Amino acid sequence: MDTYFIGIDVGTGSARAGVFDRAGALLASARREIDLFRDERRGHVEQSSAQIWDAVCGAVRDAVAQAGIDPAAVAGVGVDATCSLVVQGAEGGVGDPAHPERDVIVWMDHRALDQARRINAGGHAVLSYVGGMISPEMETPKLLWLKEQLPPIYASARHFFDLTDFLTWKATGSLQRSSCTVTCKWTYLAHEERWDEEYFRCIGLGELADEDFRRIGQRIVHPGTALDGGLSEAAARDMQLRPGIAVAAGLIDAHAGGIGTVAAAGGRQDATACLGYVFGTSSCTMTSTASPIFVPGVWGPYYSAMVPGMWLNEGGQSAAGAAIDHLLTLHPAAQEAGAEAARARMELPQWLARRVLDAVAEPSDAAWLAGQLNVVPEFIGNRSPLADPYARAALLGLGMESDIDSLAALYVAGLCSLGYGLRQIIEAQAAQGIAIASIAVSGGAGTHALTRQILADATGIPVEVTACSEPVLLGSAMLAAVASGSYAGLEQAMPAMSRVAGRSTPATGSVRALHEARYRAFLATQRLAREVRDAIAPLLAAQAAGGAGDLS
Repeated sequence: MDTYFIGIDVGTGSARAGVFDRAGALLASARREIDLFRDERRGHVEQSSAQIWDAVCGAVRDAVAQAGIDPAAVAGVGVDATCSLVVQGAEGGVGDPAHPERDVIVWMDHRALDQARRINAGGHAVLSYVGGMISPEMETPKLLWLKEQLPPIYASARHFFDLTDFLTWKATGSLQRSSCTVTCKWTYLAHEERWDEEYFRCIGLGELADEDFRRIGQRIVHPGTALDGGLSEAAARDMQLRPGIAVAAGLIDAHAGGIGTVAAAGGRQDATACLGYVFGTSSCTMTSTASPIFVPGVWGPYYSAMVPGMWLNEGGQSAAGAAIDHLLTLHPAAQEAGAEAARARMELPQWLARRVLDAVAEPSDAAWLAGQLNVVPEFIGNRSPLADPYARAALLGLGMESDIDSLAALYVAGLCSLGYGLRQIIEAQAAQGIAIASIAVSGGAGTHALTRQILADATGIPVEVTACSEPVLLGSAMLAAVASGSYAGLEQAMPAMSRVAGRSTPATGSVRALHEARYRAFLATQRLAREVRDAIAPLLAAQAAGGAGDLS
């Protein structure tokens, strides 16, 4: 009988499942939507873990049915998800008392800005493993917010999970946690196999240490480890699969994209030479090294957080595809172009990309269309290498044009700016001795030919795309293949199940000179935006303290 593996990916807006064979071929995939609840005024973003689980199981059933395989031939399940905080078993939700079902604080939620600021002011040694500054997107600031703002919820919660670990718990009943999730987002020291008790006491979460970390994880295992018990009877009924099949310790979604791409056959097959770039709602960079390298403003180094036995540096931005989407809404032609895109059954960025490619002889020539427009797309802060959650976007070079061509120019300028942000991270890592030879891109926003070429031209580094159209799902399927025993480890599964299908090489000549000039403008605009912010912020804070200017 043939053997198949299921990869599950839970993103910000949907749960997806894919069925793969042992060679990494995708037979079918399916998705179910997930609701997102936003309170823009307070910076809250929440979800329901029950709805997420239902969406996961529905997507698995749909994918298996579409693949036309015997469910009994599925040998394993792998999971990745956003690094959202699930508060399980509490007497209420994480925000609005009228909605106790909302028990997930989504990764992009910035309610814990003040808690992150206070934690960073303490300068604890563990912060050196998150680039020197903890982010409000990570879990200990969010836990501290819960304790301070919703003490009954915090006290009554039976478990605090990263979303990936919640899903594997639902699948198996096992409380084992992935070294990926707890190391990257919870300050677990995987290289020492311990939590730092002193850190939790210093920041005000000492009771977690008193409980011997029972609620956040006592048994930590590498990604791809077969979890105790396998797929439970209840989960098997929900997914319509065989009970007892292997369920792998999972990954954060971006890290699954890294696993699915950075050691693909046809490339260097060297995870240390290839930077994984996951380009979706947000962006993440994944760089593996044989020994720990500390890069200010870049998360990590994390041990065994992606490739077991290797160290990982993680960068990126909180808004990437989301930044492009928001940028486009600011243009007067957005509604007209959106209607045109809808008639073509395309998303607006895809429609604009096609329009841009139709207007130029070569994809690299698109950069000329941006003209004087320069964008710093930090709408919700700079994740790395500046580690500044208070940063905001800047846009220079606007005229009074209002047609679709000027919207396309703004789109190109936005894509270039994401490439320059990626280059800034690469240069920060290079300054500490991390050298890469290629970029492997995954995520829906990054796989378009125009996007890949602009990223290559903006960074000066070749950009590769793999054959699988769903490399994040493939990364999770690789976990399943390892957990089931089909491969001895991820080091064997990665080149066996993934292949390079295309490569965009950086432009030379005048296009290269243009990007060099635009990159210098990007850095100058970014500095100017911070200087303006720092000059005005004290005055705004003083005015707010006086109670004036409330528009609510």
